Amino acid sequence: MTADERRAQILAIAAQEFAVGGLHGTSTETIARRAGITQAYVFRLFGSKKALFVQVVRSAFEQLTGAMRDAAGESTGLEALSAMGQTYDSLLTDRTALLLQLQGFAAASEPEVRDAVRESFSGMWHLVADTTGLDPVTVKTFLAFGMLLNNGAALEVREVEEPWARGVRTRIQPGLFTHITTETNR
Repeated sequence: MTADERRAQILAIAAQEFAVGGLHGTSTETIARRAGITQAYVFRLFGSKKALFVQVVRSAFEQLTGAMRDAAGESTGLEALSAMGQTYDSLLTDRTALLLQLQGFAAASEPEVRDAVRESFSGMWHLVADTTGLDPVTVKTFLAFGMLLNNGAALEVREVEEPWARGVRTRIQPGLFTHITTETNR
């Protein structure tokens, strides 16, 4: 295995482990054992467990942000927002990436993690705001719905047949955002 392949393997294993155990509940020993390498090699490649965690959390945010960017393409306004929302729904099946985002928020008491999550969330905000050209209230509403969907995916609400779970699963139609503006929310 080349060094790049080994690094990618470790990142994939670390993503799976951190998604379930978080920063403090995951050991580099477990990651190393699953990769068939020594713990020292993990530290040599990534420096620290926290640095490895930050890297996989950033990657999870970048995956989502990149997919939203690709979905919007050259469109703007509500058309871009709708395209981003449609691709977001398909991304909810990548439970590891969603759990990593949530684990990043959960570990935000650590300054390095908080800074990385802030930067990643800022990137997502700017992508939506800059691509759509919509006002901050609409961007906030869109991202708030996204966070609800993340939590629903983490809770596997698709498997729950109760009114609250069906409510969380309700599709959001593009027209929802037409009335949500800074002017109507003063």
